[in-house]
Amino acid sequence: MSRPPVTVIRDIVFDLDGTLYVSQSFAATIQEQAAVYMAAARGVSPDEAQMLIDATRIRLAEESGTVQTLSAVCTSLGGTVRDLHAWFEQQLRPEAHLMRDERVVALLSHLGERFGLYLYTNNNRVLTMRILEYLGLDGLFSRVFAIDDAWRAKPDEGMLERILATIGRAPAEVLFVGDRYDVDLRLPEQKGCPVFLSQNVEQLLRLEELLTSDHP
Repeated sequence: MSRPPVTVIRDIVFDLDGTLYVSQSFAATIQEQAAVYMAAARGVSPDEAQMLIDATRIRLAEESGTVQTLSAVCTSLGGTVRDLHAWFEQQLRPEAHLMRDERVVALLSHLGERFGLYLYTNNNRVLTMRILEYLGLDGLFSRVFAIDDAWRAKPDEGMLERILATIGRAPAEVLFVGDRYDVDLRLPEQKGCPVFLSQNVEQLLRLEELLTSDHP
């Protein structure tokens, strides 16, 4: 974790997918449905669309030097974030892939006693709320920031500044937690926020120990 002293942190902003839960099958399904969406938009087969997505992701990553989101790739290919997520709302069934983990529920419940908790996700609000409810995490966040708040995917400086203004803290007081450094953490860190990279539940569970070791 890149951080000032833990005693400075007052609020935590979590990513959702890949951070509060990890599901390879759901991640694969999202990729498959994105290919179906792009196939219709481009007038090609889903297999051809998937090849376009893969090639575009590599090209954009090489040009930018950072990991690229699915939203950025699809937009580059002529799709729109709004239409992509409308398709996701119709087609995705996260409940078929997810499993509630009581350790994560307990972690957020405990952290919520000491810190303000927020969620900032590139998922849309409808699917986000379904996922949170299924995982037993609904009601634990002071506010949820989703992609349809402004139809701009992370990383986005404008949305980040809006989130910090809404929370009402200095950047050094707001910890960002995510599974992709380039997407979830690089920009907050550049703004002066502490960050914590978590790519599996075991890493996530270490957060409570790190944050309470010298917190009053």
